[in-house]
Amino acid sequence: MEQEITSGNCYEIKIIDMGHKGEAIGKIGSLTVFVEGALKGDIVLAKIIQRKKNYAVAITEKILTPSNNRIYSPCEVSHLCGGCQIMEMDYQEQLLMKQHIVEENMKRIGGLDLIHVLPVIGMKHPYRYRNKGQYPVAIQNNTVVSGFYKVRSHDIVPVNDCILQQEISNTAVTIIRNFAQKKGISVYNETSHQGNLRRIVVKVGFETKQVMIVLVTKERKFPHRKELLTELQQQIPNLTTIVQNIQPKPSNTVMGKENIIWFGDGTIYDTLNGLTFEISPLSFYQVNPIQTEVLYNTALKLANLSGRETVIDLYCGIGTISLFLSRNAKKVYGVEIVEDAILDAKKNASHNQIDNVEFICGKSEDVLPQLYKKGICADIVMLDPPRKGCDETLLHVISEMNVPRIVYISCNSATLARDMKLLHELGYTADTVQPVDMFCHTMHVECVVLLSKLDVDKHIDVEIKLDELDLTSAESKASYAQIKEYILEKFDLKVSTLYIAQIKKKCGIVLRENYNKSKKEKQVIPQCTPEKEEAIIGCFKVF
Repeated sequence: MEQEITSGNCYEIKIIDMGHKGEAIGKIGSLTVFVEGALKGDIVLAKIIQRKKNYAVAITEKILTPSNNRIYSPCEVSHLCGGCQIMEMDYQEQLLMKQHIVEENMKRIGGLDLIHVLPVIGMKHPYRYRNKGQYPVAIQNNTVVSGFYKVRSHDIVPVNDCILQQEISNTAVTIIRNFAQKKGISVYNETSHQGNLRRIVVKVGFETKQVMIVLVTKERKFPHRKELLTELQQQIPNLTTIVQNIQPKPSNTVMGKENIIWFGDGTIYDTLNGLTFEISPLSFYQVNPIQTEVLYNTALKLANLSGRETVIDLYCGIGTISLFLSRNAKKVYGVEIVEDAILDAKKNASHNQIDNVEFICGKSEDVLPQLYKKGICADIVMLDPPRKGCDETLLHVISEMNVPRIVYISCNSATLARDMKLLHELGYTADTVQPVDMFCHTMHVECVVLLSKLDVDKHIDVEIKLDELDLTSAESKASYAQIKEYILEKFDLKVSTLYIAQIKKKCGIVLRENYNKSKKEKQVIPQCTPEKEEAIIGCFKVF
């Protein structure tokens, strides 16, 4: 008889696996239980806080037998803070777990059982790697506190020294927090939408050591501004700029659109692989520069550029990857929908005196066909989308453009697997996925993969001579080039010789084979889409 399991009661649970969000997974009888605060291999006493029909949710009350992979956490609040889900797990075990998660996503979501997921590239020193910190501020027990949000809440866990952040970042936050307490600076309350100081953001140039401090406030006014400015200038080495950002809306959006510069010019600079990048309060810049170089160099290696290629970098942001690739490509086009990011990208190209990169603002799925119409064909497309992955339309457009190679950088292996499944259906193949640990001690993992459209052993080169076709006299007047030109002009579609041959055969026009076929038995041949088939048939009627 199954043990009755009810909310509020405690049960002994052995943890047998880890979920994709860092939750431990155990069993009570046949019931699956998701346990907060435990690791695979732990035996814990856990309290049920939510009981559903097919599963339960619990929190760890006591660790009865620790896992062999459990370590002493160097962070005193890692069990409370939502920033690091797996700080108490041995780092090598973290890497193995992330590799397993990527493998599972490839199989379960992508149906890609034959993809080889390589070992995760980790860090030698997985601490103090972040160049940016965002610290919400609140009042607790009449004291100004700053830190990070507790798991699944907006309750702030006070943090004095985050060991993922630069030490100077923690120092700056402490100075501002103590100043706010001493001067009685009004602190924002999320519930009442009252108060002024909302967040402290610190950005640090990893190589240049330049420091930017951003004070996010509800209102433009800021009492004792000159005093705080003087104190920060005296105590923060390499302080380059201080900016007040106005965020008046009662939302979770970190920053508003208006910036008031207190000191400096509102920007700092950092270098990455010999390139200089301008960083503003609102611009996106990878938070782990060490692993960013690893990630981008891996992508560059997969791209295997010879200096003759045209590369189109979609979701290019402020142009980091575009500029990274520019030194090995003939021409790079960066496409990004955020206008401010494109402006930053153009500045960065100018700073680095790079003139073979062009940045375009717009939706990738709109810009790519426009480039194609101008005769700009990509030898390689770079994809680095947000966590939600690529727009499905974009993937179809890339396939329609017959882009031979795609290098896909992903911050979410689940959506990567989904997109790879579609790309596989569209004729692209991949052998390996390379994960890179950009966010140590969290459940996030970046991946990079090369997808190729019909490698040389998996395609048929078609050579069709007009005098070998069973054509009527009317049909013989149109060459394949003329058919292609007509369809492009009339229907705004590009069709291949292979597609035309397929539809000729479908219409009963017998073709005499003159193929240079691969000797492999399993051949992947792209099939003409219904839209293009209709256009080709329409062209036949005209000719």
